[in-house]
Amino acid sequence: MSFDAILKDLKNGQFKPVYFLQGEEPYYIDLVSDYIAKNVLDEGERDFNQSILYGKDVVVQDILNEARQYPMMASYRVVIVKEAQELSRTITQLHDYLMAPTETTILVICYKYKKLDGKTKMAKDLKKAGHLHTSEAIRDYKMPEWIIAEGKKNGLIVAPNAAMLMAENLGTDLNKIVKTFKKLQIVLEGENVVDEKTVYKHVGISRDFNDFELQKALAKKDVLKANLICTHYGNNPKNHPIVVTVSVLYGFFSKLLKYHVLKAKVPQAELPRALGVNPFFVKEYAAASQKYSMGKLAKIIGYLREADLKSKGVGNASTSDAEILKELIFKILH
Repeated sequence: MSFDAILKDLKNGQFKPVYFLQGEEPYYIDLVSDYIAKNVLDEGERDFNQSILYGKDVVVQDILNEARQYPMMASYRVVIVKEAQELSRTITQLHDYLMAPTETTILVICYKYKKLDGKTKMAKDLKKAGHLHTSEAIRDYKMPEWIIAEGKKNGLIVAPNAAMLMAENLGTDLNKIVKTFKKLQIVLEGENVVDEKTVYKHVGISRDFNDFELQKALAKKDVLKANLICTHYGNNPKNHPIVVTVSVLYGFFSKLLKYHVLKAKVPQAELPRALGVNPFFVKEYAAASQKYSMGKLAKIIGYLREADLKSKGVGNASTSDAEILKELIFKILH
């Protein structure tokens, strides 16, 4: 069951006795556990019927003691265990209870950044019972798509280029992106379209100096703009870590190389999915492919890997990040 489906059931008052929430992405785990904490019981019922436990402060028996109690003047007892990954060595001791839980208790296990070993009996039984829910980390290339979908949930129409800009600058921190949407809902004062101008104005991203603009400048072989951005980065290294810039450019040029390979083999309509990009950007890859041959792109991938290693001190004793980036941009453009 997806996390959206879980939330839909919760909003409809359909509760399960156990929610084992695991995985690398904490956003959805927090979303479900926070909703249960705030909405299953009335404020007056929570004092006697809701317990928030922390894995680093309890043992499994403490969880069992809480979960086996019956509610007092309420329909349910809610027990939420946060940071349950701290109990990874003993968490299997919950197995028997999880397979035969107290029906009037809603037990929520927040097992962040980890997963149960899928081969264990507990993991298999939890999955079979429908109690195991995994929050997978969203891949970088899927972030623009996620941003557009999440914006829609918040009543906002996010343009593809704006979604790409947000993804490049906000990364994969889903909480940060959702907070940005809340801010935009306020500042837009009834408007619901989020375009590049909106992002530049309200999300704290420099209009001229960011990885998205650097990528566009390189795609067009705009030497002047690319070097202006490079100089700005060199003067502000803390705000523009080279490891992030190299990662962004690696993603772009890798997809551009992939475009060269696929354009003659894959129907035009299927290219966005094959590349892992929004259809809006396929035309940009098509234009950039005219400026970079497959041979040149293969060299650029090598340049990017070399820059990444140098920035991490491999084979480099004294060259600054600014100099590494300047050399990289020169090699890409010439």
